[in-house]
Formats: sequence, structure tokens, C-alpha cells
Amino acid sequence: MRPRMWLLLAAQLAALHGSSVLQQTPAYTMVQTNQMVMLSCQAISSLTTRIYWLRQCKAPSSDSHHEFLVFWDSSKGTIHSEGVEQEKIAVFRDGSRFFLNLTRVKPEDSGLYFCMVIGSPSLTFGTGTQLSVVDILPTTAQPTKKSTPKKTVCRLPRPATRKGPLCSPITLSLLVAGILVLLVSLGVAIHLYCRQRRARLRFMKQLCK
Repeated sequence: MRPRMWLLLAAQLAALHGSSVLQQTPAYTMVQTNQMVMLSCQAISSLTTRIYWLRQCKAPSSDSHHEFLVFWDSSKGTIHSEGVEQEKIAVFRDGSRFFLNLTRVKPEDSGLYFCMVIGSPSLTFGTGTQLSVVDILPTTAQPTKKSTPKKTVCRLPRPATRKGPLCSPITLSLLVAGILVLLVSLGVAIHLYCRQRRARLRFMKQLCK
């Protein structure tokens, strides 16, 4: 059996049995088309000299398969699989952590990415990173702000300020009528006083004759 075919078959069997020990981050990521994304794989120790990266395009099932993309070797560097765009995929190492760098991603690059280490006699798989490549990123709905009810302030009604003359027409009429009555009474009193005076003078003249 060809080494590449054996590698893919062993990877599929290991994945179905859930042999996931290597820690991958993030577990899920979504990026926009033509952007760059970086996936991380934490090895068991810094003595790891070779690590493989594979992609599973379908959901894990009995008929799903892994696509070998690239592997990194401490002596050979990055080795790409046939049919892989080498300028899009790069692998580099930082201590016990390995990074898969994807550039100018397309929707067809979506899938479940695994890192893998070949041991003796078993394979060690990563926990996997689900990558989704979309043309437009979904917008996050803003949380609605709760409106604070305004406190109702009860105000006492202010007394209406009356403008214009203080006296009503009826009051003015009564006042004028009262003045007229006083004037008439005064006139009558003066007239009676004058008549009494004239009568007294006539009576005095008669006594003096």
C-alpha cells in the first residue's frame, strides 16, 4: 500500500475511534473570503519533530474522509501534498505549538482541520478546528436597552392670575347707583334745609312787624 494511502486510512480509523489528544485552538472560527486564518495545535512535548495537517470536508461519518494537506518536519521543513496551493498554506513552529496558516481562503476551504502526530504504534490526533469561510460575516445583534420609566411628578394647579379690571360690570353698576343715591339724598336734604330756613326767616319777619 502506498504511504499516502496508508496515512489517510489510518487517519480515518483513528478519527472514528475518537483518538484526540492534541489540543487545537480555536475549536471553531469563521472568516470572510480572501482573508487569512491561523490554526494552532499544542503538541505533547517540544520533542515532536513532525506534525501533519489534514482536513475533513464532510461531517464525521462512516463515508467521510480526510484530505492530507501538509506536514512539517524539523529537518525538511514544510512539505505540501499534491494538488495543494503551496502559496496559500504554511506551517511554522513555536516551541511545542504548531501553527497552520491559511491565506486568501475560499468557501471551499471550509471544513474540520486536524493536526496529527504519528507515534509508535498509534496515531495521535488533535481535537479539531471547524473552519467556516463565508462571503459576508453575520452581524451581531445589539442588545436592546431597557428604557427606564420616568417618574411622574404630581404638580398642584396654580391659581389663575386674572388680568384686567378687578371689578366686574355688575359691581361698577352697583357702585355708580350707590353714588347717585347718595347725591340725590344729599340734594333732597339740601333742598329741605333751604325750605326750612326760608320758612324760619318768614316766620321771624312776621314776628318783628
